[in-house]
Amino acid sequence: MEKKIIVIGAGFAGLSAASFLAKAGHDVTVLEKHNQPGGRARQFKVEGFTFDMGPSWYWMPDVFERYFKQFGKNVSDYYKLERLDPSYRIYWNDGPVDIPADFESFKQLFESIEPGSGEKLESFLYEAAYKYQVGVNKLVFKPGQSLTEFLDKDLISGLFRLDVFNSIKTHVAKHFSNPKLKELMEFPVLFLGALPEDTPALYSLMNYADIKGGTWYPEKGMYQIVDAMFELAVELGVKFHFEEEVSHLSIHNNSIHHVQTNATVQGVIMHKHYTADVVVGGADYHHIETALLPKQYRSYTDAYWDSRVMAPSCLLYYVGLNKKLEGIQHHSLFFDTDFMVHGREIYTSKEWPTDPLFYVSAVSVTDPGSAPAGGENLFLLIPVAAGLKGDDEALRDKYFDMIIERMEKHLGQSIKDSIVYKRSYAHSDFVQDYHSFKGNAYGLANTLMQTAILKPSCKSKKVKNLFYTGQLTVPGPGVPPSLISGEVVAAEVLKSFAR
Repeated sequence: MEKKIIVIGAGFAGLSAASFLAKAGHDVTVLEKHNQPGGRARQFKVEGFTFDMGPSWYWMPDVFERYFKQFGKNVSDYYKLERLDPSYRIYWNDGPVDIPADFESFKQLFESIEPGSGEKLESFLYEAAYKYQVGVNKLVFKPGQSLTEFLDKDLISGLFRLDVFNSIKTHVAKHFSNPKLKELMEFPVLFLGALPEDTPALYSLMNYADIKGGTWYPEKGMYQIVDAMFELAVELGVKFHFEEEVSHLSIHNNSIHHVQTNATVQGVIMHKHYTADVVVGGADYHHIETALLPKQYRSYTDAYWDSRVMAPSCLLYYVGLNKKLEGIQHHSLFFDTDFMVHGREIYTSKEWPTDPLFYVSAVSVTDPGSAPAGGENLFLLIPVAAGLKGDDEALRDKYFDMIIERMEKHLGQSIKDSIVYKRSYAHSDFVQDYHSFKGNAYGLANTLMQTAILKPSCKSKKVKNLFYTGQLTVPGPGVPPSLISGEVVAAEVLKSFAR
């Protein structure tokens, strides 16, 4: 029997959930605050530059392919992928190193830095391949509703091989001793929400995704993924209402019956109402709980939320240059300062960094159309602790000057005098645009105590027809996990109809 389903938010998880539910034959409507789909992966164009606002790394291409195949489609039906080679460049104090896409060249790089490490890399990745296979194909598809979900012979028999009780720091140190190699193998977990010593070694599967799966770029930018998912959803019959922010959920007999929005129509805010058999929250989980639900219907207390360990927030800069930079790569990681000091400032002391690591994406290196002719399109990111105070223009300018100066030093050329466009984005913007809990950019940290059933539940404990998807519930932060999150919650919704 067809149900009326409302999805709040048109980010990756919301688009995914809406598509799976529409495929199952339901009447699905997505309500989105902004004027376009994408959530944190929105796009904007200005002065001839096209900027992707959020995700910039395309890893785990198999997850995207699997997603579209479930609807009889292929990634190639929507966008063209190019594997980047080098995958990225790392700037250390003593100079840059390019990370090659070819595995044999990658091994040779390791061997040149630490003799004997090439063979150890083979062993490390053999274990990581198992974790990737089981982790991505088994663990991330569990809805986290009961421990019985994990009574799976592959999970039980491979429990110790999955390395969930060991840290990634210890695991990496067993194989490599050179500080550069350790940083290279630990950096993928930096955005999972904890220091390497507090992150389960299970997440060496990220190294497998990096080294074996490769780093890719969708022609014309990351927003092509959003466009593809949106086009597919519309084809499946999903209806979208943009510039409609959900403002209230009306509850009767422990079920949501109506969803109210504040809709912007020709500059005038109007209240609109939608009936609903089911609501899927793809917006910020904490916001839905604390701002849209009456207190008696919340699953979690304020104390619970305050005790959550968050993945980082970010200081972001969108920068347009009127010249090309010589020698810059598509992705660059600036590890020319102390890796662990910055990590502790994010996760332990939770303070603004003294001398931060940072990341630069120069998409115009691969995609010249993202900038005016002869120009460069730069996306700069500094990871910082969630929930910090003092996010103002003076602070943003201070960090911008700091990292531009370091870029100029490493590249051996001027940058600041060629800037023709600059926009910053940080904590207060994440809160204003996405109601982001503590201004986080990535979601809930993937610590052992915030895994699977220990994450906020994808099904409300008190409202019978309310479900959640996205970065604050299973399986966790990141673009591929968001696609999976939508699929997982859609399956839970459909299961609830069968009861």
